[in-house]
Amino acid sequence: MATKTQIAEEIKDILAEEFECDRSAIKDETNLFTELDLDSIDAVDLVVRLQKLTQKRVNPEDFKKIRTFGEVVDIVEKLINE
Repeated sequence: MATKTQIAEEIKDILAEEFECDRSAIKDETNLFTELDLDSIDAVDLVVRLQKLTQKRVNPEDFKKIRTFGEVVDIVEKLINE
């Protein structure tokens, strides 16, 4: 069972590696689209990476509502710890 901090660090790694985001700029309240400049294609790519991370299917409807890094961490934590 992963801790929330471990999950957040893994997702920061993905954002930094795949989307060239500045790791130090990523906080719970950071908006994925306005602050990290992700677009809808990036969001799909992120979902694919999160599915690989969790080994579970990410519900696209849940992900459509997500706007912040903290919300991503919460969804992934829920999936991992189910």
